[in-house]
Amino acid sequence: MAQKEDFEQSITQTAEPKKKKSDRKSDRFSLALDFRRNTELYFIFIPVLLYYLFFHYFPMYGAVIAFKDFAPSRGIAGSQWVGFKHFISFFSSYYFWPLIRNTLVLSISNLVFGFPAPVILAILINELRSKSYARVVQTATYLPHFISLVVICGMIVQFTRDNGWITHLLTLFGMPRQTMLNNKDLFVPIYVISGIWQESGWGSIIYLAALAGIDQDLYEAAEIDGANQFQKILHISLPGILPTIVILFIMRVGRIMSMGAEKVILIYNAAIYDTADIISSYVYRRGIIGTDWSFSTAVGLFNSLVNFILVISVNTLSRRLTEMSLW
Repeated sequence: MAQKEDFEQSITQTAEPKKKKSDRKSDRFSLALDFRRNTELYFIFIPVLLYYLFFHYFPMYGAVIAFKDFAPSRGIAGSQWVGFKHFISFFSSYYFWPLIRNTLVLSISNLVFGFPAPVILAILINELRSKSYARVVQTATYLPHFISLVVICGMIVQFTRDNGWITHLLTLFGMPRQTMLNNKDLFVPIYVISGIWQESGWGSIIYLAALAGIDQDLYEAAEIDGANQFQKILHISLPGILPTIVILFIMRVGRIMSMGAEKVILIYNAAIYDTADIISSYVYRRGIIGTDWSFSTAVGLFNSLVNFILVISVNTLSRRLTEMSLW
């Protein structure tokens, strides 16, 4: 018996190293095996990878010109190093606080009124009993997203002129006839409302997908318990999509200082610069039109740093309060 036990123990001891060696080999070639199994998916991912490499990561090297007096003839490496000169110039300029204020007002207004819109639209579509009518509503609300931004902005400019149909409609309610985009008090409402119209349908897709994943037995049980439609939305639908809402909210807050310059540039004018000029449009004017590349890069880098701090802060706060976060 003792000889048999010694033999089994020796077999176990010799087998263990082989098992560990096999595990290491498996770990080493796991990526290759996964590539063989999902070759099509990896090839589909290549354009996405190349996009982020060429348009997001490689250009990060150019951010160094924020600390230099960049001249194209001398290149990035040959340009004179000036440290924080451009940052100090921006912080001490007349435009600093108005740009920060305008960007925050536009971003927060867009967040407060624009972020809930797709959630509300998705819940309303989900509650429709007629599926054919729901598809018609979905299609109608998706369409503005696919219209070119240039066309959308052209429509906004035309419709809000003193002879535009939106202006004419509002005059029926006592508003004076005017070119609305020449009134600095109306720029933010026009920007936010047009954004809701253009993007709510497209943004509701992810929430509709999340609503489709909720167990339908919960709705049946709530109905048996006597819950009305509003109570089912409040206690089943909203909690069911809450993780999706939190994740998208964190990502949205991370872009709060990065309002796109395209739409602002296409609809604003010199009469409303005091309200409409934001950081991204200022960077465009100074960097592209004014060819002050170093200064505009410094402003853009400052903007990105603020966004980075915001997304880290909101993610940490969300993790502590709701136990839901991006990481």
